[in-house]
Amino acid sequence: MWFNLCNLYNVYGFFVRNLLYCCRVNKMLPYYYAFNEYIQARFGEKLYKLSLETGCTCPNRDGTLGTGGCIFCSAGGSDEFAEKSHADLNLQIEQAKAQVSKKFKGTHYIAYFQSYTNTYGDIARLRQIYFTAVENPCVKAISIGTRPDCLPPEVLQMLKELNEIKPVFVELGLQTVHESTAQFFRRGYPLPVYEQAVSDLHEIGLNVVTHIILGLPYETKSQMLESVRYVGEIGTDGVKLQLLHVLKGTDLEKIYRSGAFQTLEKEEYIDLLCDCIEVLPQNTVIHRLTGDAPKTLLVAPTWSANKKDVLNQINRTFAERGIRQGKKAR
Repeated sequence: MWFNLCNLYNVYGFFVRNLLYCCRVNKMLPYYYAFNEYIQARFGEKLYKLSLETGCTCPNRDGTLGTGGCIFCSAGGSDEFAEKSHADLNLQIEQAKAQVSKKFKGTHYIAYFQSYTNTYGDIARLRQIYFTAVENPCVKAISIGTRPDCLPPEVLQMLKELNEIKPVFVELGLQTVHESTAQFFRRGYPLPVYEQAVSDLHEIGLNVVTHIILGLPYETKSQMLESVRYVGEIGTDGVKLQLLHVLKGTDLEKIYRSGAFQTLEKEEYIDLLCDCIEVLPQNTVIHRLTGDAPKTLLVAPTWSANKKDVLNQINRTFAERGIRQGKKAR
């Protein structure tokens, strides 16, 4: 039924979202507002993400804030699956399309820039990269991963111009609202910086997606839920819920192997997800429920390597418990 609402989304977005929510509550739609559902409603078709590289680094790696990055980041940044950087972005796009051609038979994509900090660098170079992407006819939208402290005025102006051509999603790596945890994993900025970034991006009409990591060392379940509830209440448009992965070669691996903390068990994680979904507002798009890590780098938890099995168990649990997004939102 909701596919018939696709053409009305941009004009009547608020009413469409609320109608979808009513259908969800009455068990006519899935348990949460999934990213694929949002994309179908907004664009009228399925879009596949092409993981691309800008060649940017990170202020937490180049010495501006630090040199080691966050303790859970591998040497390749947050995305080990991205097409490696080339001078010609259109060549990257074609190579990425070839990589996903067996999985996806559509013709339109989201240009996805995830690894490292993709608004950190020379503005002229960034403009060349992103305007090349937005002008590619197969690209319907752009998704840019960055840090909240890397959005100076000239970058915001660039993002505003891009968004006037095609939709732009900006993904912010918050991970937690708790300052003690943030200092422990070397995030490098305080919470008000994130709040200002959300405000600035919304002011120029961009879609904000916030990353939260579940299972960070020493955080309790209630603390994790506080982070999830907070980003929903501040008005983020979307959320990526990410299970903490311990990867080879990271500082986190050293801490984990010392026995200082344990990663979440599968049942713990799924139980936590149930609560996370219900405290998020009904119009917050859920971009991710878990995530996966390269199997060659994954140290723990090993159960997360079978992503299909994990997602199946998540959906079974949602059904058994009658989970509905927004049920416990304030």
